[in-house]
Amino acid sequence: MKSSNRIIVALDFDGRRAAEQVVDRLGDECRFYKVGLELLTAAGPDLVESLVARGNEVFLDLKLFEIPNSVAGAVRAAGALGASMVTVHAMGGTDIMAAAVAAARDFPRLRVLALTVVTSMTGSDLTDIGVNASTEEQVLRLARLASNAGCHGVIASPQEAAQLRDVLGAGSLIVTPGVTLPGTSPTEHARPGTPRAAITAGASHIVVGRSVTRAEDPVAAVRLVRADFGL
Repeated sequence: MKSSNRIIVALDFDGRRAAEQVVDRLGDECRFYKVGLELLTAAGPDLVESLVARGNEVFLDLKLFEIPNSVAGAVRAAGALGASMVTVHAMGGTDIMAAAVAAARDFPRLRVLALTVVTSMTGSDLTDIGVNASTEEQVLRLARLASNAGCHGVIASPQEAAQLRDVLGAGSLIVTPGVTLPGTSPTEHARPGTPRAAITAGASHIVVGRSVTRAEDPVAAVRLVRADFGL
């Protein structure tokens, strides 16, 4: 896999214009983008279709957590838009994840990824919701559940990537948000890591956000991310 295909830039904007300006500036430097709930709600599904039509892959980060029938419907909608990845909450359980996987079979390019523990959460946050496990223990538990349900991979922080690779094997996708450039401070992630650390640990893809999209020169920032891979 080319290093450039392993970088997913998060379009965390509140409107279409700002997102498209970044995509235009990056051009061929990036061909994989994450569209989350904020941008999808503000810009609508047409943005996803537009990105795909321009030759990009889209990681549609829906974090689905609903009854299985509703989850299946949303996954089919994501596939119809041309998305390459869609997320479902592993904490929703086996039935929800299995329904997502079954719905994705009609779209050969669509991969279902199970969100384990969001990168902003810590052990104390898990305790607050009644989970008596460390973040690492909970991530690994949910990853095993996701694998048994047939998911193509998981979402977790760079700090869990090595253990996840051991558990899931070589074929599973491990997508890591919370990736920041060396020397920069994460603003929203409690369990961050650098591009090199994530890839070395076993991540298949990394998600970078503001360190690229808010940079004075986004192209230079993406090139720094790629350089940090050391590949």
